[in-house]
Amino acid sequence: MSGRIAARFAQLKLEGRAALIPFLEAYDPDLTTSTAILHGMPAAGADLIEIGIPFTDPAADGPVIQAAGLRALKAGGTLSGTLAMVRNFRKTDSTTPIVLMGYFNPILAYGPEKFCTDAQADGVDGFIVVDMPMEEADNLLPHIASVGLDLIRLVAPTTTDGRLPLVVEQAGGFIYYVAIAGITGTRSATAGELAAAIPRLRAHTTLPVAIGFGVRTLAQVSQAARVADAAVVASVLIETLAKSLDADGRARSDTASLVLNQVRDLSLAVRSARLAVPAV
Repeated sequence: MSGRIAARFAQLKLEGRAALIPFLEAYDPDLTTSTAILHGMPAAGADLIEIGIPFTDPAADGPVIQAAGLRALKAGGTLSGTLAMVRNFRKTDSTTPIVLMGYFNPILAYGPEKFCTDAQADGVDGFIVVDMPMEEADNLLPHIASVGLDLIRLVAPTTTDGRLPLVVEQAGGFIYYVAIAGITGTRSATAGELAAAIPRLRAHTTLPVAIGFGVRTLAQVSQAARVADAAVVASVLIETLAKSLDADGRARSDTASLVLNQVRDLSLAVRSARLAVPAV
């Protein structure tokens, strides 16, 4: 590994703690608000940031993030606009890793080689392409490798022992462990399930492991931070944003601050997780 993602995880390893990776949907509910949230996340405790690319058919996402995507599209969100958000962010923050999460269709329409070149120039560090299995990664992987970015692979509870080494072999940055079999924001994995799953992953890779999908409460964030290298939090932050909107779906004056306050609480849970004694 090299670059911002590797540097951040190396720093956190020295500190003896896991990372918090909060999610925001680009342009949700508008460009101004999502930009304010993005720029405020590092100071609120985000160690890495995951940005969703608005898309019309987010098959892996639950209703909360689907609704965020629809709001973002209505506000004019595009792949080009998402890259511009990152480019603007890099004017004031050169160290916080940025990972884009999305689907392959917008990348294909943009042009995979141009997308990778532009993303690297704009300050992106890695990609999670939800609907691109390893058998189809050749459409993107050579272009990612040529500009030194990371393709972050998803591993699910249903990933077999035979397939797991092949999946992680292509991975860069970190492994994203999808803690539940299903869509985002619908249920959560138990502590026992996570405790059994993470050692199985570590047997096949030296990359950091992040747990996402179903990580919602402070207790779940703490549990993820104890057994893995990062906790990814998405749907509960989008819920907070959605509840803050007015009757017409527009941001209020406190929308960004409500989300960032929640990021602060999640960050405290991550930072104290390995100091806490789990309840017996």
